[in-house]
Amino acid sequence: MGIPGEAGVRAPRGPAAAAPGTWVVSTAPGGVPLLGHALRLWRRPLEFLASMPAHGDLVAIRLGPQRVWLACDPDLVQQILMDPRTYDKGGPLYDTMRMVLGNGLVTCPQNVHRRQRRLAQPCFRPSRIADYAEVMSTEISAAVEEWRPGRELDVTDAMMDLSARVTTGVLMSTSLDPGLAAEVRACLATAMRGVLLRAVVPLGPLYKLPTPGNRRFDRALARLHHIIDQIIAERRAGPARHDDLLATLLEATDDGGTATGNDPAPYGASGPDTCPAAGRPTPSPTTREAPHAKEPLTDQEAHDQLMTFLVAGIETTALALAWTFHLLAAHPEEERRLHDEVDTVLAGRPPAPADLPRLAHARRVVTEALRMYPPGWALTRVTTTETTLAGHRLAPGSTVLYSAYVLHQDPVAFPDPRRFDPDRWLPERAGSVPSGAMLPFAAGNRKCIGDHFAMTEAVLALAAITARWRLRPPAARTVRPVPAAVLSPGPLPMVCELRGRPDGGAAQAVPSQAP
Repeated sequence: MGIPGEAGVRAPRGPAAAAPGTWVVSTAPGGVPLLGHALRLWRRPLEFLASMPAHGDLVAIRLGPQRVWLACDPDLVQQILMDPRTYDKGGPLYDTMRMVLGNGLVTCPQNVHRRQRRLAQPCFRPSRIADYAEVMSTEISAAVEEWRPGRELDVTDAMMDLSARVTTGVLMSTSLDPGLAAEVRACLATAMRGVLLRAVVPLGPLYKLPTPGNRRFDRALARLHHIIDQIIAERRAGPARHDDLLATLLEATDDGGTATGNDPAPYGASGPDTCPAAGRPTPSPTTREAPHAKEPLTDQEAHDQLMTFLVAGIETTALALAWTFHLLAAHPEEERRLHDEVDTVLAGRPPAPADLPRLAHARRVVTEALRMYPPGWALTRVTTTETTLAGHRLAPGSTVLYSAYVLHQDPVAFPDPRRFDPDRWLPERAGSVPSGAMLPFAAGNRKCIGDHFAMTEAVLALAAITARWRLRPPAARTVRPVPAAVLSPGPLPMVCELRGRPDGGAAQAVPSQAP
């Protein structure tokens, strides 16, 4: 029997569960002529994908003329992610994401990924993350100071604002002008909705027609590219030196160092009214590379990486936090435990990077929210050569899909998977989670380079907010995931309730009611 949830039912591993050592390969039922399963996937993607494990371990889904293979078993997903030369970044989602992100670290093909990773790695060394954490703490505290008791917030928007403030502060030393930051977020939302539509319903020629939707997409994309180009041009032309992520990126060279000094081993190495034309061309990856191995990033490479860091840095962390506050409001006992921890650790002051090791429960809360609602809920790969998956031959150019949302609801890996249970991530329990079952940041050499950055920001933000505020929905309501390129709760209205005493003493936990 499946596991009921807000978005559907995740079956327990499919028919192969009854036959150890065998794989079941099948085709999803319910396809229609011409479109196949595209309408079902577009209308109710989470519910549709969550129903697929009941049909097999590897399930074919038809999207118009294309066929996509959904890997439902964690072992198959691990096989895909640990062999990036055979299963390269590609497929409808990545092909359309490149319209927004170019060939940055997230979207570049494997043949240029090593260089991209080396160039970006100095930005994410442990010492740099520690420096960024100081900026994060300052920006988070400044953002929270602007809240007022009784104010109703859209928490999703508020977390986007906060994360944009943090991300731009870390990237460029100073936050974007608020009006420009809001424009960037609006353009990103329009562009990423267009990306999902083009990925799920891949009818290429239709997207060149001058429809209102296509025009909105083209305008948003052109504006984003223009803003990023302006930021890079201003930084290149400016005489001042900066100690921020963009400076590190622009000075990086292909040997993993920087143009101005020797760096230690990279983190993780061990284990306008006038815009350029919409439809900015995307050169092949090889034309984006600097002509010599140890030269720094070209302007185009810098553009693509900065766009990648903005999108990933803002949306992913913001949505993880929005889901976290939704879950805490619905589970007051877990909220009280979190309040106890932050009250003990912080004693009424803002969080600092040195507090992170003692904010263990806060980290588990964020991890569990990422399990239940992973922002990167579905991703694709494309085979570069003939290969076999689940005993089935895949031809070169086959598209393979995996869904972290589906994997994270596996009742074998996560008993009672629809229950919000941060204690799953206590050391004595987390060790029992099978390898490959928990993938909020992917795995292998294409694992998110900013996973530590994201968790640091999320834990600091959660501690800073819950030390002073309780966020409560004004009325009972059902929150359903909104799957676009990332998984969002949509508008999330909540009221700010002040926890701290007027004399500035430590915040006290107070009873709460689930919505």
